[in-house]
This record gives sequence, C-alpha cells and structure tokens, in this order.
Amino acid sequence: MLKKATSSPSGPRTSRPGTRPPGQSFTRPLGNRGTVATPVQDKPAVEVKTSQHTTSRTNLRIVPLGGLEEVGANMMLYEYGDDIIVIDMGYAFPDETTPGIDYIIPDTKYLEENKSRIRGVIITHGHMDHIGAIPYLLPKIGDPPIYTLPLTAGMIRKRLEEFNMAERTKINAIGRDDVIRLGNFTLRFFGVNHNIPDSMGISIGTPVGQVIHTGDWKFDHTPVNEQPAEFAKLAKFGSEGVLLLAGDSTNSSKPGYCASERELGFTIDRLFQDAKGRVIFASFSSLLSRMQQVFDIAAKYNRKVLVTGRSMVNNIEVALSLGYLRIQPKQIIKSEQAKKYPDNQIVVLTTGSQGEEGAGLARMARGDHKTIRVKKGDTAIISASPIPGNERSVVAVLDNLTREGVNVIYNKILDIHTSGHGQQEELKLMISLVKPKYLMPIHGEHHMLVAHGKLAQSLGMKEENVFILGNGDGLEINAAGEAKQHVDAVQAGYVFVDGLGIGDVGEVVLRDRQLMAQDGMFVIIVTLDRKAGKLINQPDIISRGFIFMKNNDDLVREVKHEIRKMVDTHGKKAEPNWAYLRQAIRDDVGEYLFQKTQRRPMILPVIIEV
Repeated sequence: MLKKATSSPSGPRTSRPGTRPPGQSFTRPLGNRGTVATPVQDKPAVEVKTSQHTTSRTNLRIVPLGGLEEVGANMMLYEYGDDIIVIDMGYAFPDETTPGIDYIIPDTKYLEENKSRIRGVIITHGHMDHIGAIPYLLPKIGDPPIYTLPLTAGMIRKRLEEFNMAERTKINAIGRDDVIRLGNFTLRFFGVNHNIPDSMGISIGTPVGQVIHTGDWKFDHTPVNEQPAEFAKLAKFGSEGVLLLAGDSTNSSKPGYCASERELGFTIDRLFQDAKGRVIFASFSSLLSRMQQVFDIAAKYNRKVLVTGRSMVNNIEVALSLGYLRIQPKQIIKSEQAKKYPDNQIVVLTTGSQGEEGAGLARMARGDHKTIRVKKGDTAIISASPIPGNERSVVAVLDNLTREGVNVIYNKILDIHTSGHGQQEELKLMISLVKPKYLMPIHGEHHMLVAHGKLAQSLGMKEENVFILGNGDGLEINAAGEAKQHVDAVQAGYVFVDGLGIGDVGEVVLRDRQLMAQDGMFVIIVTLDRKAGKLINQPDIISRGFIFMKNNDDLVREVKHEIRKMVDTHGKKAEPNWAYLRQAIRDDVGEYLFQKTQRRPMILPVIIEV
C-alpha cells in the first residue's frame, strides 16, 4: 500500500593544505574544475570502495529534509556507514501563514550534529529552490565541498559572493561523464531537460544497490540552448539494476507531455511581432532558456534589451561569462540609453513573475521603479505560472498594470509558459527506462506524491514498493534489498529567514504576527505610584489595526474605567503583584473587548512604576 508518515539552522571544517576530508576518494585532478574520478563506464555503479570509517551500520538510509509535501526547499540526505552526502539545498517562498518572512529553509539539526561525516553536497541545477539556502546552511554543516555542473557552480559562486562567502568552501565544477567517489557512494550523472541549462540527475551507487535521483526534469526533444536528455545513460543504468527511483513529482497529476521550449518560442515570436510599443517580459531570474529566446527574438525584430532586477542581471552575467548565453554585441542597453530609441525597439527583461513586492515588475506596476514607468501601449508578458501561495501577489501586479493601460499577457490568456517538470507520459517513460524495484516520489505536495505512486502502480509496480514520505521520515534499505520506512527518523521542519535573522522567528512569533494581522493590537499603559499603589493619571490606550480611536470614544472610556477599578482593588493589597495585574488586565480586558466587538486583539499591558 501507499505508505505515509506524519511529518533550526557551527564553524567551518578545516584541513591541512593538500589534504582532503576523510572518506573522499579521487583519481584525477581537473585543475580549477575540481577533482573527480576517471569515468568508469564499464563497471556497475554499486562497485565502490567503502570509507575507512565505515561502521557496522550496513543499511542505506535516505531522509528528505525539504521538498516533500511542499513546493521548494529541496534537500535530501543519503547515509551509509560513516558517510553522508547531501543533494540540493534550496529555499521556499513564504505564504499567507508566514507574514513578514523572507524565505523558508530546511532544518539541518541532524546534519549539524553529524557534519564530520558529510562527504559532499551535490547540486542538481541552479534554481533557487535547489541552491537558495546554501549561504544560510553551508556554514552550519561544516562547509563541505560542493559538486555540480559548470553553470550551476558559477551561479552558486555568485550567490556566495553576495554573502561575502566566496572563499568559504570548495565548489567543484564537474562534467556529466565524470564519476565521483565519496566514501561509500559512487556518483554518476545524466543530463536532463528543465528550463535552465546544466540540469542533471544522479546515479548513486551504494553497497546495497543503485539509486536514481532525478532532480527536476522533463524530456524535451527540441530544447532551447541545451541538449536533449541523455536517454542512453538512463537505459544503461536501468540495465545494471536500479534499487530505488527518487523522482520529481511536480506534474504527476497532469496527463500527456510537457510542451517543448521551442514550441513556446513560436508564441513569444508572434507576441513580439504584434506588439506596437515596448515589450516588458517578466520571467524567473534563472530561466536562462527563456532569456535566450527573448534575446534571439528581440534581435530578429531589431529591439534592444534593457535588463532590470539584480538576480536576473547576476545570472545573465554568469551565463555570458561561461558561454551559456549567446547575445549579439551591444544588444543589452542601460536605462539612460533606452531614451534614444522608439518604444517599438525596446524590450524590458525583468524579474517579478511571481508578484514579489520588491521585484522589478511589481515596482513598475506600482509606479515606484527608479528608471522605468509603464504606460498605455506597453505589452507586459508574464512567462511563468504562479507558485502556490503567490496567486494574490500576481493578481495585484496584473491589476496595477492594467490600470495603467498596459496590455497584459499571462498564462490564463495564452500559453506563455511551459513547465520544466515532466508530465504523466514522461514519468512513465522514466520509470520504464530505469525499471526500479522501489519508487520514492519527491519534489511536490502530498497529492502529487500520491499521483506519482499510482502512476508507477499502473505500470505494474507493487503497491507496497511505493513509499510516500514526509520531510524527516527515513527510508532504510538493507543488504538484501529490503526497504522499510521509519516515521520521523530525524528532526525536520521549517527554519525562517527574516532579514538578517535565521531561525530566530519561530511559531510563537508567527502566531503573534497572524493575530496582529487578523485582529490588531491594543496597548494599555498604566502609570502607578509605587508606594500608594494608585494610578497617577488616566490609563493611556493605543490601538493599531483593531479600532479607530476617534470613532470609539465610548468603548475606550469603558475600558479605562474597568482598568481603574482593577488597579484600585489590587493596589490596596500589602504587597501588590504587578505581574499578576498585567495578566489580569490582559485577560479581563480581552474578554470585555470580545463581548463588545467579537474580536480578540493582541493586548499588551505596560505598567510603569514611579
């Protein structure tokens, strides 16, 4: 049957020059591309050298720390003996239940406690839900080395530079045909299509068998700016025997095949051709294949491109420096240069496809962008589907743009975005190629994981061989290839990033924020004579988000009267307990206000003794 379990971020590890952390095995240097093993295409991935620190723990354990029963914050650990490897380290966006939070990152308490055993971090691609948490989490787990393909390596370096952490860890840029041995694990790689170049899946060879970890993927036979997926490698891995497939489930509920990026290009071309004024094109800042299409089509129609949004500028710089984007000379212009060109020769490439408040598109829509003002005649193309939880923010941007007379094109009007995740027929093909004994759906909400599992069963997989896990649950596989699920194997949950704070905002603070957002705040300031225990003057009351004071004089007067009675009664005691009085004011005034308004604001009594 489908199995489901119920479901907060220490210094860097140091080593002598010329040494390597225990458990790592390399066979040839690659200069500034890191150090990896010579490709061994004729040996099964499970034939590996074990770490010298291997203990009696002879089961492979797989634990998701993020990305299951949610979209984003992807992070997975694989553990055997004394060795741990980590795959991906992303963040998730907040929603209406997390007011004021910037990002949500995985809880790495288990990794912090076992950081000496971490042999490396492998990153499947450069999207923020897979690399965004690296600056926050890497120092906490001992700064293990990172292994990834060149573009992703460049994007990670750029992100670490923003945090002044560029020299903090070793980033190894590998090739798809390289083989890495990290303790008990032998890693091989296969190229997949997504909507960013250098996306890859991983074959993980272990002493108990081979695991295929797909990362985010789709099968695109006509991709833009990248090669088709490496089907031959997948078939080869499948012929060797695959114990477990840990597979992306994002589009498991959608029938058919995901549309090709090239097909989408025809739609973008037509929109550019029809646009009479400026084209404002909003997309994910890391969606480089879409950016390549914009630059190509803009050149076709003799349009210059103005890029706005720090993350988009950074990613374009990295991609250009590594040869992953091809742009005609002088095609990119600055905002002051744009004034020299008519509107029908301008494209504005911007961030903000998810309605982010501080992103370029939202600032343009509100009229507070420092250099760009939208106007009637502009065509805004939002090439993205809203991430769950961002729908309201996206709608607000759409409304503001249309109020200014902008012609807005988005996914509900026209298919202007294609997903980077395989749909049902592609998932079936992946399962058929690798022929796994077990399936662990990953990357998706609970219903997506279940749909992926049912899809595997439709192809003949046994129901008991499909494992639906939550973050923190463990899947253990022994030497006989028998799998067993463990509920709450490690601590897992949410760590909130709020400004410069990491983990200092917890559930109690969030509940307070939610309460203030729903019913407001009611502050009562009482000034007392310490000796006499009497009020020196009238209580002061401040209301924020609860009532408008000028329109509620009677209610405020009655509250003050109740407070005076409470102080008079309590102040007559030989040894007044002002902490008790604060609690009494909070309880009694709270109950009184609820009777009068049917609302429960946050009540903050402040007692000042003079």
